[in-house]
Amino acid sequence: MRHKVGGRKLQRTSAHRLALFRNQSAALIKHEQITTTLAKAKELRPYVEKLITLAKKGGLSNRRLAHARLLDDAQLVKLFDTLAARYADRNGGYTRIIKAGIRASDAAPMAIIEFVDRDTAAKGQDSGPVMADEDVENA
Repeated sequence: MRHKVGGRKLQRTSAHRLALFRNQSAALIKHEQITTTLAKAKELRPYVEKLITLAKKGGLSNRRLAHARLLDDAQLVKLFDTLAARYADRNGGYTRIIKAGIRASDAAPMAIIEFVDRDTAAKGQDSGPVMADEDVENA
C-alpha cells in the first residue's frame, strides 16, 4: 500500500527526478516564470518554496543546504540576495501555478509556474553561453 507516500514519480528514476528539479528550479529563479507540464509544476512548487525559506533564514549552513539542492552559483546569489529580501514579509506562498491549456503534440496539460510579485524584466534573460561554430567543429 502507498499510504502517506507523497510525490509523483514522473516516469523518471530518482536521480533523473532530482536533476529535473534542480534544473527547473534554477530556471525558475533565473527567469522568474517558466512553462512546463502541470504535474512537473505541482512537484516543483514545494521544492522552490523550501529553497526560498532557506534563503530567508540566511546563514552559512542554509546557504550550503541551498547550494546542495540547487547547484547553480549565480542563481544561489540571486536567491539569497534578491528573492529573500523580496519575500521577507511573506509567510509562504511564493509561487503560483496558472494552467495554460494542453500541448498540441501529446495533449499534456501545460502550466505556467511563476513567482508572486515577480520581476517582469527577468523573463527573457539569456540562458547561458552558446557554443560558437568553431567550437562545435573542434568538439
